[in-house]
Amino acid sequence: MSQIVIVTGGSRGIGAATARLLGHEKASVVVNYRNAKAEADAVVRDIAASGGSAIAIQGDVGSEDDILRLFAETDRAFGTLTGLVNNAGITGGTKRRIETLTFAGIMETMRVNVAGQLLCAREAVKRMSTRHGGKGGAIVNVSSLGALTGSPGAFIDYAASKGALDTATLGLAAEVVGSGIRVNAVRPGLIDTEIHNDLGIPDRVARFGPKMPIGRAGTPQEVAEAIVWLLSDKASYVTGEFINVTGGAR
Repeated sequence: MSQIVIVTGGSRGIGAATARLLGHEKASVVVNYRNAKAEADAVVRDIAASGGSAIAIQGDVGSEDDILRLFAETDRAFGTLTGLVNNAGITGGTKRRIETLTFAGIMETMRVNVAGQLLCAREAVKRMSTRHGGKGGAIVNVSSLGALTGSPGAFIDYAASKGALDTATLGLAAEVVGSGIRVNAVRPGLIDTEIHNDLGIPDRVARFGPKMPIGRAGTPQEVAEAIVWLLSDKASYVTGEFINVTGGAR
């Protein structure tokens, strides 16, 4: 089956690597972005050069109106959706402790990382479910090792949002398994992306990479390989599961 996949947060890091790999597999890819238009356009060009089809669609995953537009524009461009990579997310700012958290900051993180992911899944299920005339398909949620560790002394609100996404993965997988849809998640660990600059700790990979059990940080491509496998028919008997891409960290 030819894949038509939305990758939220597809302009940078893990999302961009996933979109490019899907393009290499000749999928039709929607590269969603919030602000990084130039980077999203570059991903689209790379996908076209590798033989795939792609468009970039701006939209804030924390906005229901933007999510509805994202899926409607995908319908018009490519037809019936077969895959969703729920990758877009925010960290909530720089490294912090519980004493510095604010209600507004916590709710902003939950708005994007939990509510936004659920609404994207809702729209994907409406299109993919065989109960609604869809072809079936797959959803892959991008969680985090923080969902297991809680990220104490650093990002417990972000970790909590990813823990919620893990729970949603389990529930949604059970709910739609009879509708031709598989739902799984990946939990990246320390991955060499731009996110560390956003967190205000640009040297994080250099400092902590050698301390990982495997001896280094991971790459976005390594996470993308797991995501694309879960989307593919090669994972046709896998649902409600998690792949930890953490280099052995727990």
